[in-house]
Amino acid sequence: MSTDPREPARAVSVRSFPIELGVFLKLAGAVRSGGEGKALVASGRVRVNGVVERRRGRALAPGDRVAVEGGASLLAAAAATDSEP
Repeated sequence: MSTDPREPARAVSVRSFPIELGVFLKLAGAVRSGGEGKALVASGRVRVNGVVERRRGRALAPGDRVAVEGGASLLAAAAATDSEP
């Protein structure tokens, strides 16, 4: 798990913020179920913006970086919206 902010992170498009950490982990494909996400976060193996996070309900905002031990760095990114010209 890298906490280096210069390391490229995979952007994960999110339609609506705030989004809970556990939901974000499932959306990003970092976990397969809510139970797996709960255990991962509770174990201290997830960092948000470089800080260990043990609350799976932690609200993420656009630009937050999530690092999972043994996995990729993820970036919470606002999904592109269709707008009329």
